Amino acid sequence: MVPFGEPLRLGAVTTDLEVPERALAIGAHPDDIEIGCGGTLAKWAAAGAQIHHLVLTDGSKGTWDRDRDIASLVAARQEEQREAARLLGGGEVRFLDRPDGELRNTIREQWEVSRFIRQLRPTVVLAHDPWRRYRLHPDHRNAGFVVTDALVAARDPLFFTDQDLAPHRPVALLLFEADVPNHVEDVAGFEEVKIRALLAHRSQYETTLGLEASADGPSAEASLSAFTADIRAKLAEHGSFAGIELGESFHRLEV
Repeated sequence: MVPFGEPLRLGAVTTDLEVPERALAIGAHPDDIEIGCGGTLAKWAAAGAQIHHLVLTDGSKGTWDRDRDIASLVAARQEEQREAARLLGGGEVRFLDRPDGELRNTIREQWEVSRFIRQLRPTVVLAHDPWRRYRLHPDHRNAGFVVTDALVAARDPLFFTDQDLAPHRPVALLLFEADVPNHVEDVAGFEEVKIRALLAHRSQYETTLGLEASADGPSAEASLSAFTADIRAKLAEHGSFAGIELGESFHRLEV
């Protein structure tokens, strides 16, 4: 089952940012962006936004097969990520290539993400919510803090002056997988695009998506049907926080 989280309904909820000129989605692993905000990115891309993806790890531990060739797995996951991005509407895909499971929130990671933000100058940044309760995976937790710390550095001129880049302050930061959402993007009409983008990550069918590894046969068809129904149910749940049929929820922060 895809880990959308179990958000609490607390306080006022806003909906639908103005379509950004440029959006930067940052995920810990290949597939995290599609899980967290694939429908939102597809909607914005269809409306003319430039969409960019930054993946912080190499995805090298994303298998249960101890005999899997790791170099080929990393290459496959990068190709899957590029295909998923294409399905969502195109846009640049970059990889920070930190070892899967070993991402840390250090000055070096902050420097690199801050530089990318200053170069790209996104209107909106989307990333993992590092304050989600009981988050077990260190990459998700650390990815969120890398982004929040890098955003502070990117916006303030006296951080990382060696980059020789002008500071940049995005309009908003949308944190996906949030326990306490305060913003929902209406993604009705883009749920199928999100599902197709998730299905591009074939190497993750068993480990993350809960699908049959084989794409053929009645069992695989039943697995795909259950997966699709689960995605739609999660989008309906998140949309309900704002009275929307299908949505993706976030915790919205002003930067």
